[in-house]
Amino acid sequence: MVATSPAPSLPGEAPDQAAIRLQLRSWPEVEAYLQGCKGVIVPLGSTEQHGPTGAIGTDALTAEAVALEVGRRTGVLVTPTQAFGMAEHHLGFAGTISLQPATLMAVLHDVVLSLARHGFERIFVINGHGGNIATSRAAFAQAYGTAASRGLANAGALRCRLANWFTASPVSSLARELYGNREGHHATPSEIALTLALEPSLQAKQRPLPEAAPAGPIHGPEDFRRRHPDGRMGSDPFLASAEHGQQFLELAATALAEDLASFLAEPDAS
Repeated sequence: MVATSPAPSLPGEAPDQAAIRLQLRSWPEVEAYLQGCKGVIVPLGSTEQHGPTGAIGTDALTAEAVALEVGRRTGVLVTPTQAFGMAEHHLGFAGTISLQPATLMAVLHDVVLSLARHGFERIFVINGHGGNIATSRAAFAQAYGTAASRGLANAGALRCRLANWFTASPVSSLARELYGNREGHHATPSEIALTLALEPSLQAKQRPLPEAAPAGPIHGPEDFRRRHPDGRMGSDPFLASAEHGQQFLELAATALAEDLASFLAEPDAS
């Protein structure tokens, strides 16, 4: 079983988000943390268009916010956010920055192996972008094999889990309740609502929009732009509000904190 003690705080340090940010810790503090907890949270997002009114950084902003709140509640360290994801189909829209699936797979593989080498055994990836799902799972499978082939002492105990905040059951239920079928599949009011709660300046972009093109097959950036000329897939982001966003953050953090706790408590194969 993986130890689940909270991350140790520095003398006089408040138990806030700063205490669980890996980039604000020193290496001796991380070594001390690993004596009590082998878990770590990796926020994974994307930098891509979110319709004519949504922020390009939506998926990274939301993944990071949920990850930091889960970390604050559990005491588990949170790595810097991987803000570039697999968004090839959005490259027809200005501002999108995409990694090819093989590139993202290599990045995640190396992140997992780096963490495992130091003694982390439970890698909890909080994801904000549907396009990352298949690649992330492939990266995990490759990382397990590499850890074993390199003879890492904890290879048998290494586990990775992908947690998509936007598909957590309470989040999906509230989105259906608030927006019905106008939630859509991309540039959704639920994710836009969370960005409004995180960054009030985004409220100025909100405006009524015409009916969005419905969701359909995706065959590349040009085809996506032709089928979905303003970038949305059946969604109405004008329904979003910062108040809704606070609710989504609370629900996502609660659900994923519980998932993380069970993940940390799972016994390994040894």
